[in-house]
Amino acid sequence: MVTRKEQDTARNYIPEHPTLRKLQQAAEHCKACELYKLGTQTVFGEGRLKSRIMLIGEQPGNDEDLAGKPFVGPAGKLLDKALAAAGIDRVDAYVSNVVKHFKWEPKGKLRLHKKPSAREVGACLPWLEEEIALIKPEILVLLGATAAQALLGKVFRVTKERGKIFASPFAASTMATVHPSSILRQRSSEEREREFDHFVQDLTVVADFLS
Repeated sequence: MVTRKEQDTARNYIPEHPTLRKLQQAAEHCKACELYKLGTQTVFGEGRLKSRIMLIGEQPGNDEDLAGKPFVGPAGKLLDKALAAAGIDRVDAYVSNVVKHFKWEPKGKLRLHKKPSAREVGACLPWLEEEIALIKPEILVLLGATAAQALLGKVFRVTKERGKIFASPFAASTMATVHPSSILRQRSSEEREREFDHFVQDLTVVADFLS
């Protein structure tokens, strides 16, 4: 029996005996929140089943919305660079987002990122929970505050806990760090370089954990 709370989330769209392919197909028809009206398409997670690492961000951006794939825009390219610097091959990682549609607001001809609401995050969360259950990553890496707080609670602070490996309800080993987009938003090249190096240090902890 579906509860009222479940009716307000994507839980009602989860297929029986889910696989990644079934989930992806079902998510294309999700209307658990109003963001399906904004996004060009659903952007589901991508990577191999049983990937050792699972990287989770906030939501797809403009490039991801158009391509239908996660982390292919500027932040994704920076993530690839940081993973390589840490000694991690992106093909060994499954990448996804808490929210599967791009939330944006217009500014002239541009579509600017807009942070998803708690309601939208909660509505979309069942998709991510199913992805984690199927992937069963050795380590879960949460990129940014939205991803971390969606899974660990609103009191969690990435600034205080970043780079530490700990157990969570979703994985025996979990880490939170910044979202690569936050590095791109730094004002100077020196600040971007410093924050990038710190990000690589966090990912190196992940690489060392897996070695």
